[in-house]
Amino acid sequence: MVTALAFIFIFGLLTIAHELGHFTMAKLAGIRVEEFSIGFGPPVLKARRGETLYSMRLLPLGGFVKMIGEDAPVPDDEEAFNNKPVHTRLAVMAAGPFMNLLLAVFLFALIFFFVGIPEGAPLVGAVLEGSPAAEAGLAAGDRILSINGDKINSWEEMVSFIQDRGPEVLEISYARQGEVKTVVIKPEIDPETGTSYIGVQRGVARYRILPSFYYGFLQTVGILVFILARLGEMLTGQIAPEITGPVGIVQAVGQVARLGVLNVLSLAAILSVNIALFNLFPIPMLDGGQLLFLGVEALRGKPLKPEQEGFLRFIGILFLLFLLVVVTYRDISRLLL
Repeated sequence: MVTALAFIFIFGLLTIAHELGHFTMAKLAGIRVEEFSIGFGPPVLKARRGETLYSMRLLPLGGFVKMIGEDAPVPDDEEAFNNKPVHTRLAVMAAGPFMNLLLAVFLFALIFFFVGIPEGAPLVGAVLEGSPAAEAGLAAGDRILSINGDKINSWEEMVSFIQDRGPEVLEISYARQGEVKTVVIKPEIDPETGTSYIGVQRGVARYRILPSFYYGFLQTVGILVFILARLGEMLTGQIAPEITGPVGIVQAVGQVARLGVLNVLSLAAILSVNIALFNLFPIPMLDGGQLLFLGVEALRGKPLKPEQEGFLRFIGILFLLFLLVVVTYRDISRLLL
């Protein structure tokens, strides 16, 4: 039940943000929107406000914004999608992925505002009760300066140093309220991972709302760059393809849901970046495919013929179905191993 609720929440949130981008830009451009729908299948709830029908459908997977003149040209109608300038239609199509990126920034900003951002410096945020660090007298707020005489500059460097030494006794120097102190600590070995630890948790820095949005933006850009780099490595054969489909996503949501709301929000932000990027792929039936068609129209000075566009859409549907089958098979295979 928890997994199902978390899945519906995450994908409902991502879908609403995406379709709201298309809807808002269409309205600003003076395009008549016939329907704004969340989900597919038969409608469960629906209400008309002005010229637009708002509906929620049975299957909460995806959604759509139905604009007049989008699927079939409508002549002599200034409010039809097909009669708007190319740059306006490009903006409407790009608004969906843009809103997903904006949602990721917002979700990360919430996390950074309420929880904080992990410190890069070796600053102790908390000490586990009964751990070697607690017995030695380390406390939250202590800054690790050196271990066995070697200067420590970052949290990652400190963790690596401790894990590399195993159960070896360590002489740790730290600063507390301007005073430098030294303690001797013998790490313990985690029976599950086999790595050594002293029992300290990373410090976090909390920021006000505007800096939180700034760091949320940086986090979103960082994830976007990471995904693009991984895709480049996959396409060039440097690493094996790693694509997760609906089954794998449901499994990930279930695992994260048990860890708390903040972890669910973090996963939602990461998935929002992935969805934004996926929708920008130049595949017919995706926003990227529509952007490609409009780009061709801008270069040629006229749109593709309906039969040409229809054929490309058909190929796009076949490709997406093939991709869905492949990733679902891989996800199920991983589960059965």
